[in-house]
Amino acid sequence: MSKHQQHATDASPWKVLLWVAIAGLIFGAIGFGQIAEDFLRMTRNSLHRHNASGQTVLVKIDDESVGQVGRWPWPRRYHAQLTDALTKAGAKRIFFDITFFGPTDRADDQQFADALQRSGRVILDVRAHRNGDGGLESDGKPLPQFTRWARIGDTTVKYNYQNAAWGIYYAVATSDRTTPTFASMLAHRSGPPNSTFIPDYSIDPASIPAVSAANVLKGAFDPKMVRGKDVVVGTNSDGIGDQYFIPGTGRLGGDYLQIIGAETLMSGIPVYLGWFPLFLVAVGLCAFALSRRSPARQASVLAAGAAALLVLPTIPDMYHVYLDVAPALFILIAVSTCLGWQRYRARGLVNSVSNLPNLNALRIMRDGRNKAIVAARILNYEEIVATLPQNCEWQLIEQIVGRLNIGSPKRVIYQGDGGVFAWFEEPRQHFGNHLDALHTLFRNPARIDKHSIDLAIAFGVEVGSGRSLANRLASALVAAEEAAHHGLKWKYHDPETLENASWRLSMLSQLDEAIDRGEVWVAYQPKLDIATNRIIGAEALARWTHPEKGPIAATEFVAAAEQHNRIGKLTDFVLEKAVAAAVQMNNRGAEFGIAVNLSARLLTDKSFILRLSALLARHGLAPNHLTLELTETAALADTGEGLDMISRLRDLGVNIAIDDYGTGQSTLDYLKKIPANEIKIDQSFVKGIVDNRSDRLMVQSTISLAHSLGRKVVAEGVEQRDILRALVELECDIAQGFAIGRPMSLESLAKRLTSARRRSAA
Repeated sequence: MSKHQQHATDASPWKVLLWVAIAGLIFGAIGFGQIAEDFLRMTRNSLHRHNASGQTVLVKIDDESVGQVGRWPWPRRYHAQLTDALTKAGAKRIFFDITFFGPTDRADDQQFADALQRSGRVILDVRAHRNGDGGLESDGKPLPQFTRWARIGDTTVKYNYQNAAWGIYYAVATSDRTTPTFASMLAHRSGPPNSTFIPDYSIDPASIPAVSAANVLKGAFDPKMVRGKDVVVGTNSDGIGDQYFIPGTGRLGGDYLQIIGAETLMSGIPVYLGWFPLFLVAVGLCAFALSRRSPARQASVLAAGAAALLVLPTIPDMYHVYLDVAPALFILIAVSTCLGWQRYRARGLVNSVSNLPNLNALRIMRDGRNKAIVAARILNYEEIVATLPQNCEWQLIEQIVGRLNIGSPKRVIYQGDGGVFAWFEEPRQHFGNHLDALHTLFRNPARIDKHSIDLAIAFGVEVGSGRSLANRLASALVAAEEAAHHGLKWKYHDPETLENASWRLSMLSQLDEAIDRGEVWVAYQPKLDIATNRIIGAEALARWTHPEKGPIAATEFVAAAEQHNRIGKLTDFVLEKAVAAAVQMNNRGAEFGIAVNLSARLLTDKSFILRLSALLARHGLAPNHLTLELTETAALADTGEGLDMISRLRDLGVNIAIDDYGTGQSTLDYLKKIPANEIKIDQSFVKGIVDNRSDRLMVQSTISLAHSLGRKVVAEGVEQRDILRALVELECDIAQGFAIGRPMSLESLAKRLTSARRRSAA
């Protein structure tokens, strides 16, 4: 980043990194990114999906099993039958992920106790819950007559907001006992009580061997399936409950958690390294990126780092070494966003050709308020640039700046459009001598690509005042313009002519900047379908609220932009906002059209239709919802190029309206020549249709003529209800004006349409 671009940044990149690192530490410490972390780990699991070992078999008490017995909970004699069947089949151990707390029918309880005694290989479930202090408290344990013949194991899991168990305990210690979990017992692995490990959810639950308990009770299963293997008996029915969210799979019974946990431990003890290691890596990557001078290289390093953090943790995941990446990604994304924002800000403050700060950068320089502003205007700059070989403009600028900097090599030169250069000077008594010397330097021609080029220059000076830098710069530019006009080398600004001259000189350049700064906005004036009395669309109107001059009349800045061929950017801006607004309105469920004024000067812009097509496609707006209203109609009278462009717009599907009909070239021949969909009657005729007979006849005949040509008629300037009633009688199609609604914000228009629909529905 150049020293000039540094003026455009709000803070140094290293300060940005410091503050982002502090925010990242807080981010990681409070676990703010846990939702993103879970999603990322789930995504990585999908990259190395694999099957279970098959060493543990699941016996599912599913809907079929419950239906076979006819009730739940089962009488314990059925658990006795299940135990006998699995023992007979040669199961190594039988784990019941079902609680047997409290007595039931005495005979049933005794049958189950006898089956446990006969088997000698059963592990029964106990569970715990968290108390108010965050510790674990026992929910109870099976009856003593059961625990006499069976061991106990815990199935408590640590789950989150999704009911997803991202932590499975090794063992659970409560006030009365310490019990290993089923997962630890199945895997023959132990760990610290009340500590958890992350289960390997890359294991496909569908690969776990499973059989319905109904088939076991009926003897309709292959004993080889369970012979020599551990068996887990658990519920797998939505009606019973005990369901958890298995990340990457969906809701399954809690018994799957214990089996997946056991499969994880069979492969080794998982290691959880937390978020801090990758956090440090991310900070290091950011520091390395910031040490690169090229913005492109900075972006490449940060992008590569983010991609690595998203993908590379898959490798340690496969070996059950887990790292949290969300805080590290937060660091990279935050630094990238801040750098991008600073570059965006700098881009708006730097000339794209010379990399010099532009006049916007001058206007925000705080330390320039107590200094004089000198403006230099190269009077033949545009002519010179037009004759230069391609990509040689920067050589011209380099020579100009080199001469302006003679005697003050550290001076910062600000470059504007059209050969304008400006800088700050310490107040001095003899500006004249200094500027005379600079003017003399420019008598020598510039040498560019072996060509000798004469430079004509004039200077203007604003010595200092309490006004804003923008106003003071305008004064210096006016003074330079006046010096050139009167054949002078330089001139101080004249305060008496300051206001009007500076505004006229800078309005057009300010307009482009005002669009970028958000001072220009779009108002929407509703259009009423007279037949249905319903708002069917609006006209998009440009508005400019200047921070110092307040609202600028649209007639002033739009006309000036048209006259000086600067209307393109303003039109593109209004179209962008209008098309987006139309999409928003149509998404609310009602047909809504938008109208935008189009200068006839743009009908010679061959790229306009491509930009418009791309705009409609980007926002997804059907072309028939957009109407382009042609202004400056006289300019279309005899231009075949303009008519060809209108035809291409019609082919695109866009509607065309003839604006201000009744003035200028509005004749029958003109109507036949222009392939328009609508005719807008000028408000000067509409306002008089109640009191002026000739105006009424003119409006009436226009409506009849338009209808005969298959075109709709829009009456603008409808400011009174009696005018609207008259238009109803004349069978006009659409009305627009203060009686319908004043130009308003998009939010206000949306509220009005919503209110109207509610009244209609009522």
